[in-house]
Amino acid sequence: MKILTSLIVILNNAIGQPDNETRDRFRYNIEKASSTISIDGSNTEDGWEGVQEIPNFINHWPSDTGSAAAITQVKATYDEEFLYVVAVCHDNGTRVIQSLRRDDDDAHWGSDNFTLVIDPMNNKQNGFMFGVNAGGSQIEAQLNVNGPRTQYDQNWDNKWYSEVKRYDNYWVAEFAIPFKTLRYSSNISEWGINFIRGDMERNEYSTWTQFSLNYPGIDLNFMGTLAWDEKPKQASGKVVLIPYLSGGTQRDFEEEEQKSFEEDGDTGLDAKIALTGSLNLDLTVNPDFSNVDVDQQVTNLSRFSIFFPERRNFFLENGDIFANFGSWQISPFFSRRIGLMDGEQVPITYGARLTGNVTNKTRIGVMNAQTRAISDLEAQNYSVAAVHQQVFDRSVIKGIFINRQTGADVDEGKFARNAGLEFAYISSNGKFNNTVRFHTSENPENYSDNHFYGFSGNYNGRSLRSGWTLDFVGENYITELGFNPRLENYNAETEETVRKAYTRINPWSVYRFFPAKGKLNSHGPRTWHMIWLNRDGSGLNERGHGFAYDFMFENTTELRFQAQVREVNLPVPTSLLGDDYTPLPIGNYQFTQYWVNYNTDRRKIVNADFRVQFGNFFNGNRFNTSTGLNFRVQPWGSFGITHDFNRVELPGEFGQTNLNLMRVNSQISFSNKMFLTTALQFNSQSENYNFFTRFQWRYRPMSDFFLVYTDNYTTDGLELKNRQIVFKATYWLNL
Repeated sequence: MKILTSLIVILNNAIGQPDNETRDRFRYNIEKASSTISIDGSNTEDGWEGVQEIPNFINHWPSDTGSAAAITQVKATYDEEFLYVVAVCHDNGTRVIQSLRRDDDDAHWGSDNFTLVIDPMNNKQNGFMFGVNAGGSQIEAQLNVNGPRTQYDQNWDNKWYSEVKRYDNYWVAEFAIPFKTLRYSSNISEWGINFIRGDMERNEYSTWTQFSLNYPGIDLNFMGTLAWDEKPKQASGKVVLIPYLSGGTQRDFEEEEQKSFEEDGDTGLDAKIALTGSLNLDLTVNPDFSNVDVDQQVTNLSRFSIFFPERRNFFLENGDIFANFGSWQISPFFSRRIGLMDGEQVPITYGARLTGNVTNKTRIGVMNAQTRAISDLEAQNYSVAAVHQQVFDRSVIKGIFINRQTGADVDEGKFARNAGLEFAYISSNGKFNNTVRFHTSENPENYSDNHFYGFSGNYNGRSLRSGWTLDFVGENYITELGFNPRLENYNAETEETVRKAYTRINPWSVYRFFPAKGKLNSHGPRTWHMIWLNRDGSGLNERGHGFAYDFMFENTTELRFQAQVREVNLPVPTSLLGDDYTPLPIGNYQFTQYWVNYNTDRRKIVNADFRVQFGNFFNGNRFNTSTGLNFRVQPWGSFGITHDFNRVELPGEFGQTNLNLMRVNSQISFSNKMFLTTALQFNSQSENYNFFTRFQWRYRPMSDFFLVYTDNYTTDGLELKNRQIVFKATYWLNL
């Protein structure tokens, strides 16, 4: 162990020294406000007089040197309840506002925007993001580090206030962020902080601190320092209650015994309790998730399941504590497995989550949830515990334990357990990282070969970026509460699922050129290699070798060319096109595919994207086109239509088919607090038409009224399969 520690220290000293320590170079001394500040989109009131000003930002993308052409002036102050920030964003009056829809990536980053990111624990591990676009649309998110990259989850929701005012040659954004919304320690007098400005007229992003453009503006490693004149006190108002009332009517027309619509109503309660400034307890009783958006339908021509993200609010805060384990497409825990089975909701009776920091360098997460019994599924209890211990500058040792238990008197499936330990090394400058992991599973059958272990990492240079993965997955590494689709191989002839142990090897690299002048922001090649080997000694399972060249233009247009060679040794007879055709037999298949992707200027009122794919497909051919047309009525309306077409031609009885996937959607913002989202989806593969519309009114901060209507129809004759109309009202109550 001493030898390993010494090697890590040497490695950290050799390649991990910061390029420049932005927290030392960029410091903002925040002082308490001298008078009351009103959130009205103005920077001229008395409370802002004499407050230290950041006069302008530094270019970050597509150039990371020199002062930004669009001047941004920022001030910050505070009082007993709020952290205040005001930004004056100068421009030429030509602004892009994609939408007023809140918590939307495109509405925020695709518009002129201003964003604040903070690291209250000052440990470069997690934090918060708050931002607005020039139309006043809000986005808030939790920041976390996964590998070397800072990522954010905009599904997290909490109370804060903002106001935007627009003028001829500048716009003003003013924030008030309650201390009780944040998780921090009252013993820490310096926080990490950064500010990001998006200038869509020039397609440029600028930041307060200066760092290399190969890191995102939100990166936790390259923040400046927010130095408090007094340590922030513990926030008052530690308890938040969020009761809800819901009701609706629904009918399953394919269920012969159901002759009419069935009405139901329900109530429940969520609670957030701040046990300390950095440790939060979430409780839920009889939760209802009817307000969650419907999943976007996809065409699946692979042999395995597709991952859909978690969107339910109860599972989101500090969700990375549980989720950031495993490798690509091998996740020991995926919260969507709780309360959902084959896309259908399983009622959750109660749930509790304790998450946050117990020390500056130690984060914990403990969760328990109980589901009801439905149909042939017994009631289940789910428990998860995880801990993250920061070591060195940014590295983390992580452990997780997962248990699913039924209270019923059964032998098969009575429980399922997983446990794992990982060490994620991240160099101080973020350029190099590598994670070593070991996981295991346990079930009543006491299977052997039940482990998953390996390592993955990458190098992140300014122009050259590369990565590597080596995974070993045992035949019986079963993840009932996780995601591991390649382990399960469905035999289309016997209708049995066979587990196959495998080894995965995945090196990849990207190189980027950054022209000093011209219409190109960047361009360059990328290549990747995916190899799966059977661990029973039978050799190759599957391999794919790809090469691409990408062009990113100054006006946001992108053009990409891509080719991939694949070889697949099918381990079981496999049906790719459905049960109407003969499954492909066990055997070796070699084929090559090509892609061209192009999108027009996304800042325009009308923009489009196009993809064409062609080439061989197993023992036949595949031709695919995907087109999208988007129209914007700035700032209140966004309308789009996408069509995905696949023509698959396999020889003889193996099948020939045309698959169509179409989506028509509209997003109407009556204000930045009232929204109507509508989608019509047609999927010929699943033989389903889906109509979904959701009305949301945020009638007070964090309190919402939802009205949701959903229909599903057959594609043959448009026969109604099911219909549902539900409403839900929530109320945010501070105690």
